[in-house]
Amino acid sequence: MNPADEILDIVDEHDRVVARYPRGEAYARGLRHRCVFVEVRDAAGRLFVHRRTATKLVFPSLYDLFVGGVVGAGESYDEAALREAEEELGVTGLPRPEFLFKFLYDDGAGNSWWSAVYEVRCELPVRPQAEEVQWHAFLPEEEVERRLGEWAWVPDGLAAHERLRALRAGR
Repeated sequence: MNPADEILDIVDEHDRVVARYPRGEAYARGLRHRCVFVEVRDAAGRLFVHRRTATKLVFPSLYDLFVGGVVGAGESYDEAALREAEEELGVTGLPRPEFLFKFLYDDGAGNSWWSAVYEVRCELPVRPQAEEVQWHAFLPEEEVERRLGEWAWVPDGLAAHERLRALRAGR
């Protein structure tokens, strides 16, 4: 299926479903929908970082600190988190990602989605989905911090990362 044809739940400012539209139309019209962000770490605690392919509908060719994506119509955040993580990492049998928090991402320029943030440990060998991931690596925390100032990152992932860092720091 063409990703633009996937049906999404359109939600209001309180995350209540108000309509359903194909993803391509939801993006074109700036309709608020649902997304999941899954922070993935390996057995050594390194963070999975990847560069999105140039064919992605949103934020092509940018780096990302999370795997994830849109929540399909009628799908729960929890279901989407596991599905998206397994799809993007190219694994099966991943532990269920742990829900951390939810926030409304809105860049003021027509990109708005409820964002559920999760974390999971992946001790399986990854084979990232070629249609989604151009490059990937598990990076130590200090390298991720250094790269934050050097690479072009997806803005919603940066927003989720900042909130997650504040949560872990107790702020």
